[in-house]
Amino acid sequence: MPAVSKGDGMRGLAVFISDIRNCKSKEAEIKRINKELANIRSKFKGDKALDGYSKKKYVCKLLFIFLLGHDIDFGHMEAVNLLSSNRYTEKQIGYLFISVLVNSNSELIRLINNGIKNDLASRNPTFMNLALHCIANVGSREMAEAFTADIPKILVAGDTMDSVKQSAALCLLRLNRTSPDLVPMGEWTSRVVHLLNDQHLGVVTAATSLITTLAQKNPEEFKTSVSLAVSRLSRIVTSASTDLQDYTYYFVPAPWLSVKLLRLLQCYPPPEEGAVRGRLTECLETILNKAQEPPKSKKVQHSNAKNAVLFEAISLIIHHDSEPNLLVRACNQLGQFLQHRETNLRYLALESMCTLASSEFSHEAVKTHIETVINALKTERDVSVRQRAVDLLYAMCDRSNAQQIVAEMLNYLETADYSIREEIVLKVAILAEKYAVDYTWYVDTILNLIRIAGDYVSEEVWYRVIQIVINRDDVQGYSAKTVFEALQAPACHENLLKVGGYILGEFGNLIAGDPRSSPLIQFNLLHSKFHLCSVPTRALLLSTYIKFVNLFPEIKATIQDVLRSDSQLRNADVELQQRAVEYLRLSCIASTDILATVLEEMPPFPERESSILTKLKKKKGPGKVPDMEETKKERNSDMNGSTEPVSVNSSAVTMSTPSTSTDLLGLGLGPVLNSVAPASAGGSLLVDVFSDNSPAVASLAPTAEENFSSPRIGSADVVSDDPAAAVHDADELVNKFVCKNNGVLFENQLMQIGLKSEFRQNLGRMYIFYGNKTSTQFLSFSTAVICQDALKTQLNIQTKQVDPAVDGGAQVQQILNIECVSDFMEAPILNIQFRYGGALQNMSVKLPVTLNKFFQPTEMTSQDFFQRWKQLSIPQQEVQKIFKAKHPMDTEVTKAKIIGFGVALLDMVDPNPSNFTGAGVIHTKNIQVGCLLRLEPNTQAQMYRLTLRTSRETVSQRLCELLSEQF
Repeated sequence: MPAVSKGDGMRGLAVFISDIRNCKSKEAEIKRINKELANIRSKFKGDKALDGYSKKKYVCKLLFIFLLGHDIDFGHMEAVNLLSSNRYTEKQIGYLFISVLVNSNSELIRLINNGIKNDLASRNPTFMNLALHCIANVGSREMAEAFTADIPKILVAGDTMDSVKQSAALCLLRLNRTSPDLVPMGEWTSRVVHLLNDQHLGVVTAATSLITTLAQKNPEEFKTSVSLAVSRLSRIVTSASTDLQDYTYYFVPAPWLSVKLLRLLQCYPPPEEGAVRGRLTECLETILNKAQEPPKSKKVQHSNAKNAVLFEAISLIIHHDSEPNLLVRACNQLGQFLQHRETNLRYLALESMCTLASSEFSHEAVKTHIETVINALKTERDVSVRQRAVDLLYAMCDRSNAQQIVAEMLNYLETADYSIREEIVLKVAILAEKYAVDYTWYVDTILNLIRIAGDYVSEEVWYRVIQIVINRDDVQGYSAKTVFEALQAPACHENLLKVGGYILGEFGNLIAGDPRSSPLIQFNLLHSKFHLCSVPTRALLLSTYIKFVNLFPEIKATIQDVLRSDSQLRNADVELQQRAVEYLRLSCIASTDILATVLEEMPPFPERESSILTKLKKKKGPGKVPDMEETKKERNSDMNGSTEPVSVNSSAVTMSTPSTSTDLLGLGLGPVLNSVAPASAGGSLLVDVFSDNSPAVASLAPTAEENFSSPRIGSADVVSDDPAAAVHDADELVNKFVCKNNGVLFENQLMQIGLKSEFRQNLGRMYIFYGNKTSTQFLSFSTAVICQDALKTQLNIQTKQVDPAVDGGAQVQQILNIECVSDFMEAPILNIQFRYGGALQNMSVKLPVTLNKFFQPTEMTSQDFFQRWKQLSIPQQEVQKIFKAKHPMDTEVTKAKIIGFGVALLDMVDPNPSNFTGAGVIHTKNIQVGCLLRLEPNTQAQMYRLTLRTSRETVSQRLCELLSEQF
């Protein structure tokens, strides 16, 4: 833009600014400003017309007064009049005043828009730039409505100067952020994308920023930008610093454009075209190679620019997660930064490696740097870097290094900053719970955690250790002994006293045989700390005392004396007083049998989401906590429907699966409840209610065509404006795929939709094939997966877009990645839209993503099955259904359907050989739910009885609904 000449200097403005600066007090400043405002107002209202220079000078003074913090309520019209001037300096001041002082609701917007429109049409590049800058600065909806049609034309016009193209691209970017619904590119899309090939790198940089933002909203519309971005990036990366002299920053060619191009590529999956993908891989390899070269300058600007490109390239490599070689190289490069003298580089390296740890290709490479990360945890001065080191240790943890990482985090916890102690406590508790080699190690770890940082151990942490001890018989005696020894310390944290009081009240009898931990010694040990506790802990200890009355009748009198004391019966706290009175009365009047019933051992806790993990997610925010299951995917884990048996740990009396971690908290199969089911007349735990034991009548299985058939309907039957309103034969289609993963989902005279899917634990992948049965091309073809209401939080579904055009007789494929977060009832809806013969077709079908798809089959012995069946005897845990057979009752077909349902078919378990039993585990991200099922056929009556028991009522109901429809 033209420079302001000395002749354009405004002496009056300079004098006014000098006067303001020389004011000795606030009052003097206000007096001088009021005097000047009165003078300006009189000039504007005077009979004598002001020339452009005077208007400019007075408008500048008003602008300066506004910037000092004073309100300006006049002068706006004079500023608008300056827009019509042909002098650059006057027009510039007019636009500046409007950008700063005029709000979007001003009555002058229409006049301003007229001035802007005249400047845009003038083809004067200087005036056009001023107008575009004003539009971007104000960014009001009125301006967006007025100019969104004109700015794209300016942007793609062949005769527009480069500087104006830059301003136009950035102006559109601003309007898209303020009024995205008013910036539909439509016909301009391809021409805007081709700006990536522009010779002027400034235009390319501005266009890349615009395209990146638009591609995030409409990725399919800007898909062609991928190949152009790769081509431009390749030319920059392979060029020497002398080739791009105007855009070389400290020997790094066009670093900011490179960063923007790499960020644009992160809006898309890896390119499908082999040539483009190969060229992009070469670019990324070149960037990684250049990072290894000696620096061409010792100045920090050189290293900053070079590293900016490197880290963005690594982000792209992580985003694609498809090139093992690049992922490992990126990990090694980041490993070199872990010991760099620059703090920011160490921080960024740790942060990027946290993400790399979640990739199955680079997880092992990240683990090789464990010693460096541990050393950073011990020696790093910056607390934010230490926090990232903790995050990385948490992300790289797996079964092989869990004990080492937990030990190091416990050591660091003793000297950790107070601001991050609670977060470390939560992470240690989660890792110890998830990767415990045995339960005793977990108990030791949590007790050590309480000892080191008891003030930061939230209730969720000690609640979890209580749940584990109560739900696991094999750790109860060890826990009682360990907490008893820990409580003997002269000073112990109150959380430890809570854990100790609870465990000893339940399982103190397991160590009472040792003279060193006799009942009286246990009681005296707890009561010696009673007066030092808070009211909630005292209330818990009183409950422990009444439990002791049942466990140890020999110290009943001692406990009654304590409860009878004035300090308890007349306690100022109502809760403590009430407990003391009621417990004392209970111990005096209740018989031994009544005491044993009322004060019996606590039943195992019901299955629930880990409250510790929930608390950590809330503390870190959504998306910040690495997903442990997804992070450590195991390639050799069984697929849904696999007949490979899963071992059972009979000593723990719980079913276990070869998941990525040992489940300590009952997440594998829910609670082991002690409620006793009524004994059957025949003494069997599973009562056969059908008296007829005759063998099932064999019948022919349905043919393959019958299994894969779909109703044929006209396209008009599924056309709807609401994607969710016309879900075609929803339940019927879903039921067809409950026990199988492949087949034809939907078919009419226009289209056939087939699918193939696979599931592993809580993750699944679905391949959907759309076949055009006509000879006419489908245009504007698009799909969307809709999760309604609660399903949005229960399932995470990521889709890859399909090509917008499907040729006649052709087939396109779409991939869906599915993650089960928690148990769910409904199925997601697949909505397909396309144009056929000029008419818009809109059809919706339910996707066969059902809860049983996330089953892991579990083998069990007859003894374990019966024991587990008995433990799941609470009425809410069982769902039973008697129904008429819809298909011929064939034994082999029934077996195949049960196996296809996802559970392990258990042979020789049921006393009646005609019955079918199965066991499995539903895997979700939050919890795991164990399931036992029993199917009893009655061939004479052509009926079935299906019984399902799980630890969650909703899961039992849903699985019963799904399976009963298969027979």
